[in-house]
Amino acid sequence: MAPRLDFSNWWAKDTRKGTPVVVTMENPNFSVVEIDGPDAAFRPVEKSRGKNAKQVTWVLLLKANRAVGCVAWLATALWSLLGAIKKRLIHRQGVTMASEKLGKGKLLFRIIRAFLVTALAILSFEVVAYLQGWHYFKNPSLHIPQTSDLQGFFHVAYVAWLTFRADYIAPPIQALSKFCVVLFLIQSADRMILCLGCLWIKYKKIKPTIAGDPFKPDDVEGSGNEHPMVLVQIPMCNEREVYEQSISAVCQLDWPKDRLLIQVLDDSDDESIQFLIKAEVAKWSQKGINIIYRHRLVRTGYKAGNLKSAMSCDYVKIYEFVAIFDADFQPNPEFLKQTVPHFKDNPELGLVQARWAFVNKDENLLTRLQNINLCFHFEVEQQVNGVFINFFGFNGTAGVWRIKALEESGGWLERTTVEDMDIAVRAHLNGWKFIFLDDVKVLCEVPESYEAYRKQQHRWHSGPMQLFRLCLPAIITAKVPLILNLK
Repeated sequence: MAPRLDFSNWWAKDTRKGTPVVVTMENPNFSVVEIDGPDAAFRPVEKSRGKNAKQVTWVLLLKANRAVGCVAWLATALWSLLGAIKKRLIHRQGVTMASEKLGKGKLLFRIIRAFLVTALAILSFEVVAYLQGWHYFKNPSLHIPQTSDLQGFFHVAYVAWLTFRADYIAPPIQALSKFCVVLFLIQSADRMILCLGCLWIKYKKIKPTIAGDPFKPDDVEGSGNEHPMVLVQIPMCNEREVYEQSISAVCQLDWPKDRLLIQVLDDSDDESIQFLIKAEVAKWSQKGINIIYRHRLVRTGYKAGNLKSAMSCDYVKIYEFVAIFDADFQPNPEFLKQTVPHFKDNPELGLVQARWAFVNKDENLLTRLQNINLCFHFEVEQQVNGVFINFFGFNGTAGVWRIKALEESGGWLERTTVEDMDIAVRAHLNGWKFIFLDDVKVLCEVPESYEAYRKQQHRWHSGPMQLFRLCLPAIITAKVPLILNLK
């Protein structure tokens, strides 16, 4: 028997145009079938079109948001850059400069700000001209349009700018670029020569040697005079974390106690740190170490002023050599026996410099990069210059000076922030020779944070140009070989 169809519901639904049709079967073997109306085929297309329009709108809004954010970021970065420049010019290492220097700093800041604003205006001008289709630099030669080809005031201004740029701006920039290329070639040649010199030193196994037994008395009747009088200085300032280990390492130097004096030169302005350092010095003094504590009430000249003040003491006159260690350096007990003997029978020798070794070189990426850079500095630059020309820059620590060389070269001066380089140049111009010991290493640390690294690099690089200006007349008139002057 054929299934009975119920058409009542179907007829009622058919009266509503555009609604789906449902056919119900009484036989359970049949399922419900849904049939769409005549205009149902067009509705998904309209819905899809509306959805696509919304997606395009959201994409455009997202891009606009990114563009606005980029512009806001550029404005913030520019404003921060100007603020940093102004702060750096007005404040030098946290100390307020004099009124005349403040005026110079503000003037330079205004010049830099005007230059940045002008550069941005010219860039905007060039972008607008490019969008206008004025592409005059596609051809190998610059084509300036004729007067009849000009299209309005903006076009005239752009053509005038092109003419000015081609006649007055391009030539000096090209000359400057060529000069920079020459400097790059000179520096590259210098680095290549240094690397070849380092390979030659490794191949020939060249190293400074000590002739004979340095501690054998010259006079059979003399006793104890084979060890010269050595002064050890530890300049420090607010070194709460490292003062104890540095003082401990220096107090364990293997040298006769009666021929060694240790000066702890504390420039700390924190009374709690001063108390801690005094207690550490007193502890080692009770153990029989010849150690004294010095603190300046007037902290002028920074490290150079601290060392200069210490060298002015009357008891320093009986000492022949002075070893200098910064607060974060830890020399091994054999340091003086590895360095001081090089001065014997070598009256022209003024400085013996040891190498730095870093205990935290694997701490992070920044410390590893610093280790690579400083290893090249010591093993290539310092070692090659020390072997072939007996001159290099004093590293400010982990070195032993002949006090006579310091005095004849003018002593420590406070005119620059690179007092170590300053004294090295003046001693070299006076004829003193230097020795670098690559196999004698002194433990120290490199900055682990970017902020500490930035401050260190600022100290290292803020003074060389000023020193060059001050020492240039003396370098030109010095009676040393030309190759050494160029170096």
